[in-house]
Amino acid sequence: MLERLTIQNYALIESLDIEFPDGLVIMTGETGAGKSVLLGAVSLLKGGKADSSVLRDAQKNCVVEAVFSAGGVQTILRRVTSPLMRSRFFIDDEPVSASKMADISSRLMDIHSQHSNLILTDRKFQLEMIDSFCSTQKLLSRYEAEHNAIKELERAVGSIAEKIDTEEKERQIRSAELHKLQEAQLKEGEQELLEQEQMRLEHSETLKENALSAIELLDGEAGSVLQSLRAAVRNVEHLAEFDSGLGQLAKRLESCRVECKDIVSDLEKFSSAVEDSPMRLAQVQQRLDDIYSLMRRFSCNDVSSLIALKDSLLQSETDLEDLKEEKSRLEKQLAAAVEKRKTLSEELSSKRRAGAHRLEKMLQESIRTLEMPDARIVIELVPTAGFVSDGVDDPHILFSANPKEKLVELDKVASGGELSRIMLCIKSLMSGFMQMPTVFFDEIDVGVSGSVADKMGRQIVNMGRNMQVVAITHLPQVASKGAAHLLVYKDNTPDGRNTVRLRTLEGKDRVMEIARLLSGENTTVQAIANAEVLLGYKSDN
Repeated sequence: MLERLTIQNYALIESLDIEFPDGLVIMTGETGAGKSVLLGAVSLLKGGKADSSVLRDAQKNCVVEAVFSAGGVQTILRRVTSPLMRSRFFIDDEPVSASKMADISSRLMDIHSQHSNLILTDRKFQLEMIDSFCSTQKLLSRYEAEHNAIKELERAVGSIAEKIDTEEKERQIRSAELHKLQEAQLKEGEQELLEQEQMRLEHSETLKENALSAIELLDGEAGSVLQSLRAAVRNVEHLAEFDSGLGQLAKRLESCRVECKDIVSDLEKFSSAVEDSPMRLAQVQQRLDDIYSLMRRFSCNDVSSLIALKDSLLQSETDLEDLKEEKSRLEKQLAAAVEKRKTLSEELSSKRRAGAHRLEKMLQESIRTLEMPDARIVIELVPTAGFVSDGVDDPHILFSANPKEKLVELDKVASGGELSRIMLCIKSLMSGFMQMPTVFFDEIDVGVSGSVADKMGRQIVNMGRNMQVVAITHLPQVASKGAAHLLVYKDNTPDGRNTVRLRTLEGKDRVMEIARLLSGENTTVQAIANAEVLLGYKSDN
């Protein structure tokens, strides 16, 4: 229940601090006294829109705070709106998001405004009413989760299908390129080796002549380097016989001779290996031409880049297969999710239909107690064209107040008074199975009077036995039934501005307020007597 409400700097309200009792709390006041303004402030805690008009003083914050108690747990909701129209939300002094505040506040209170009767014809409201009555919220949440998962999977499958389509189109182009590169059988370092071989083949005669000339100089028959080194070694060895310090020179010369002999051997091998083959030269040139052609075609600077490109194209082929496998996996998930959603939707529809049948009977019985003895109400659930976010049921509430009239949808037949009675019956039923701690009624009895108003008042009283009901009304038959009565009125502040105030009415003051509701501004003796009867008040006079 709502224990305390504090409002500061909201519209016509300078400052209010109200404590609420349990049960049925009546609020009355003259037209324009600020009753709806009060509810407007409360609606801010449910995420209602805040514009510049909410600020009484444009230089100060607007603060609305409500203290609720439910299940032995106290919850404090507070919304602060700054002059810059920025709102901050708090639950138990901890900052929260607007959606979190709306979620928590919706569990603590329900506000029925003067125009709420119109939502009776709203599909979303009708379905929420049926789901609340049938206790299918958990099942609906599972369905919604599966439905959302299907939407995500459908997007994922669509996205991957587009990628596969693009990849397959590019694959045709890549296939020719990959074939060309694979056919070339390129190897790392091949270009450099071929270019070296080409140079040797093109200059084979020069290479052979120079190698043979070097061999002749080093180891020829006449005056070769090796012969000279041999003689030099013998001479130095002879000198070492007389000076042992020269023995090291002899060894060094011998090393030079051995090194030259190795060089001669290598030159002979090189000379023998030098090939003078026009056929091989043509093969090498052709291979190099092929490599250079590939480099130009694919804008590569070397064979390594060509090999890297080939590997990349091969990887693209692999990636395409991976995409197809991923698409197949997602499609299996999608098929399973679609089947699961179908099962959940069938279960949901079955429970809704069974519950709707019970609900329409209870509503019809309740409505008939409000002086519509022949009222008929039918709740139809028509299958939707496809799966939507809340199932496959499109609700239609059909109504007739006269047995000779056919059932038609509410917005086409019901009058304002009839809608008020139907809405009260719905709220009364919903409050029972939703266990809503607090309900605000802003003239739910609009459009009715006399004995109907009295019966509606009794129904509101019955609601107040199980929960807290705050009812704004102009009807004395309803106002007289509250456990507590608050009068909303305007007063002047020291600066001469109007402000909304509240005070609790008891005893004679409450009698006079009920009398005012009965007779208007000119309160008559008869109205006072009637008010006393309605309240069961016994005057001392």
